[in-house]
Formats: sequence, structure tokens, C-alpha cells
Amino acid sequence: MPDAEILGRLSDWYQSQCNGTWEHELGIVIDTIDNPGWLVKIDLRGTPSEGKEFPEMNINNGDRDWLTCAVKDTKFIGAGDPSKLALILDSFLRFVKSS
Repeated sequence: MPDAEILGRLSDWYQSQCNGTWEHELGIVIDTIDNPGWLVKIDLRGTPSEGKEFPEMNINNGDRDWLTCAVKDTKFIGAGDPSKLALILDSFLRFVKSS
């Protein structure tokens, strides 16, 4: 899936959660980490996906090919090497779409 489409779908999901409260207290954080790589945290509290199980993903093929995604404490948490941001976001979007 093209990266622009993933960003559009993430923007649509974010906008659908904005209810005057959720966006002030919760939200989405996309950050870099020193492995190097990406860290994505998305709060699920108050969303239709809260409480839904996510099958944890783990790929570890060395320093240049790794990914982990899980839901812990009402947050989707994804991390991966520098090439995995789109895959992390797509994994999240597939998860929330299936809710």
C-alpha cells in the first residue's frame, strides 16, 4: 500500500476519534529511537478497539530488519527498523479496521 494512502487512513482514523476529549488527553505519538528505528504509540482508550486482542508481531532478522507490534495497557505499540514505519502504521490500521 502506498505510504500516502496509509497516512490518509491514519488521518481519517484520528479524526474519527476526535470528540472534544480524546484528542486532548490521548492520541498518537510517532518518534525515533536510537537502535535506529521508529516507535509508534497509539492510545486505544475510548475507541472501538479498546479491549480488543491484537496478535503480537515479532520479526528479528538482525539490526537492519526488525519489527515488534503489540497492544499493552490500552495502547498499540509498534517499533521497527528505519524501513518499517509504513508497516507499523498499516498493522495498526488493519487492527482497528477489523474492530
